[in-house]
Amino acid sequence: MGLLEVKSILVRTNSAGLPDKCSLQGTARLPAFSMEGDYVIGGVFSIHNSMNTVENNYTTAPESPSCSGRIDPREVRFARAMIFAIEEINNSTELLPDVRLGYQIHDSCASVPVAVHAAFQLSNGQDPEFYGGENCSQSGVVMAVVAESGSTPSISISRIIGSFNIPQVSHYATCACLSDKKQYPTFFRTIPSDQFQADALAKLVKHFGWTWIGAVRSDSDYGNNGMAAFLEVALREGICMEYSEAFYRTNPRSKIQRVADIIRRSTATVVVAFAAIGEMKILLEELSRDPSPPRQWIGSEAWFTDTDMLSFTSCAGAIGVAIQQSVIPGFRNFLLDLSPSEVAASPVLTEFWEDAFNCTLRKSGDTQKRMCNGQEDLKTLESPYTETSQLRITNMVYKAVYAVAHAIQTARFQKTNFNADKSIRLESEEVLTELKKINFSQNGYHVSFDTNGDPVAFYELVNWQKNERGALEPVTVGFYDASLPEGQKFNINRNITWVEGSLEVPVSVCSESCPPGTRKVLQKGKPICCYDCIPCPEGEISNMTDSPDCFLCPREFWPNAEKDACFPKPVEFLSYDEVLGIILEFSLLFVCQLNWNSGWVFPCLVRSTTPIVKANNSEISFLLLLSLKLCFLCSLVFIGQPSVWTCMLRQAAFGISFVICLSCLLVKTVVVLLAFRANMPSSGGLKLFGPTQQRTMIICTTTPQICLCVGWLLGAPPFPIKNPTYQASYGKIVLECKEPWPLGFYLLLSYIGLLAFVCLLLAFLGRKLPDTFNEAKLITFSMLIFWAVWICFIPAYVSSPGKFSVAVEIFAILASSFGLLLCIFVPKCYIILLHPERNIRKGMTGKYSKKGL
Repeated sequence: MGLLEVKSILVRTNSAGLPDKCSLQGTARLPAFSMEGDYVIGGVFSIHNSMNTVENNYTTAPESPSCSGRIDPREVRFARAMIFAIEEINNSTELLPDVRLGYQIHDSCASVPVAVHAAFQLSNGQDPEFYGGENCSQSGVVMAVVAESGSTPSISISRIIGSFNIPQVSHYATCACLSDKKQYPTFFRTIPSDQFQADALAKLVKHFGWTWIGAVRSDSDYGNNGMAAFLEVALREGICMEYSEAFYRTNPRSKIQRVADIIRRSTATVVVAFAAIGEMKILLEELSRDPSPPRQWIGSEAWFTDTDMLSFTSCAGAIGVAIQQSVIPGFRNFLLDLSPSEVAASPVLTEFWEDAFNCTLRKSGDTQKRMCNGQEDLKTLESPYTETSQLRITNMVYKAVYAVAHAIQTARFQKTNFNADKSIRLESEEVLTELKKINFSQNGYHVSFDTNGDPVAFYELVNWQKNERGALEPVTVGFYDASLPEGQKFNINRNITWVEGSLEVPVSVCSESCPPGTRKVLQKGKPICCYDCIPCPEGEISNMTDSPDCFLCPREFWPNAEKDACFPKPVEFLSYDEVLGIILEFSLLFVCQLNWNSGWVFPCLVRSTTPIVKANNSEISFLLLLSLKLCFLCSLVFIGQPSVWTCMLRQAAFGISFVICLSCLLVKTVVVLLAFRANMPSSGGLKLFGPTQQRTMIICTTTPQICLCVGWLLGAPPFPIKNPTYQASYGKIVLECKEPWPLGFYLLLSYIGLLAFVCLLLAFLGRKLPDTFNEAKLITFSMLIFWAVWICFIPAYVSSPGKFSVAVEIFAILASSFGLLLCIFVPKCYIILLHPERNIRKGMTGKYSKKGL
């Protein structure tokens, strides 16, 4: 249908001697309900559900579009609510006193072309001829328009009447696109925008943990824009769509069947339906022919509270948002108080009455309907028209009318200071200006508009539950208030019954949640809600559900076996009460006792004059025993929890005691070499290397080590640290001594090695000197044991983790010291204790034999 077919054209005509006049071209469209008044408010409702389709032959002028199909009792109730509000205002002494409001209510037939025709009609007026200005324009025919029940017709109406600055207040157009004031500057609404509804539905889905859902929508401005807003919010909330299908009530049945089959085959158990009533009825009817697996329906307010939808029992447990319930005092009596004369005077009410009671008020050739007998009573009628127990959208119509009335009153006040002069003319633009600023309450419900022409969003959360009779009924279980702070907007205060009557929240996920100790890895080619759960690598944890990554524990912490928490690493050191420490302690006690016994047997005063004691220099031997005892005892410093003092003492005590020990062996070796050379009469070497020189040599060889240790401890002393470097394989914190100057330790060992090498070299040179008891051989053996132990110590120390490196060093100290003690003193003690007959001068020179005794 072209623009010329729906638009009433104003044409200026000239008559001689008369002022110019303007006339309407075409047939004026009569309103469904009308009443004269000082100020007229327009209304457009989808009273019928379809429009007659006429094929034009282009030879005659097309007729005005007409409606067909069944009448919608709910829309009739909306229209009657507008009439009720206007009559209530006309009877009020506070709002617009002495002013009478009128109305022109048109039927849009749920069709955009008819809605556009009604918009032109409201803009132009109904007078066939009138006097106007130079351009045949007449403004202010209606002060405002209450329209429409659908977003798409509302968009068309707004684009037309907005050009004339006529405000439009909708009771049911929820498309978020209508909040754009650049495109729709004169549009207001008393119902919240779909943007708020989309936010509420997305938070509802997120609240119950549904991340894998299906979506269906009306293929209209309401459905497409509403679903787009929902998807935008859902994506931010981490919700994924398995499918999103659009359809319209006029689509072929094959299209509806395809949508129904997608729902049946889907793995998502939750379906969000952003659709109008007409589309949902067709879809649910198609699904009822071949029932799908149980589906949890999430509904938008457009269809969720319609009483006709409650007949689909397969949707039991559905949950959705709805406009707040309300009460309009006196409205039910107004609906039921329809006199026969009122019904007969209105073609719409006549058709409604005949359809409701299946009778006819008009004489016609239709013999299938009986004549109405006048006994019909609306009180006995079960119809959406009489259903006033849960007024929701009806209250939006009621508030829209009162909003316009308050704007008219404020605009009159600006002009007349409440002068009762009824002839004061108002322009619709003045009403538009005041409509932006209204702020009042009616029946306890607040009415105001933000800068986008939207009210404060408040939704009830409604659950379809079965009553005692097994019938579905909507039950309010919570609310969503957009005016509250984030985190408090969403509230559930009653138990919810889910699909199939279950009391447990259904599950709808693509993949089960990844437990702590794992991380999510997205499945290739699938949405982000589909993923696999991979265990965290060694040494890493994840401590929350659905963690995207694993992370390392802090340096002093270690993952538990489940890899979902970090716990402090056990602190480890070589303690006195553990098995390894006890073994080393017993070993230490054993060698100390052996050392003590050797010291008691060999250099004691009782036997100090015996030949074997004299021959082995009792003073040097005693010093050697003492240094060996120090070597044994310094091992104790290595056991136990490291401290500042033990870290400083352990290496210094070890280094100095070993140097003293080796210095004594070096002196003994030199004495042995000089003693054998003293057998020659001309040799004076032994006299030149007497006790004083021996002491001097020990002091001279020990002093460098002492100076090195003192300088090391003063300049860069070792200190205790917690070493977590064994994290990967050991999982413990090792308390150990940190050496900030490793070169000091290497110099200490190097000096010990130098003395040991010199001592081994000299002992090796004197190993074949003739005598029954040649001490050089014993020193050679002891040095070989010493070198063998310390050469093996190096790789063992480097490869031993934690406390075992300390145990290796203790073992090396004990083994090398014990080797010296064993080789040097055990043979002497053996002779002293078990063969005293050899402890004589002849025994020492090799001249002793058993026969000679």
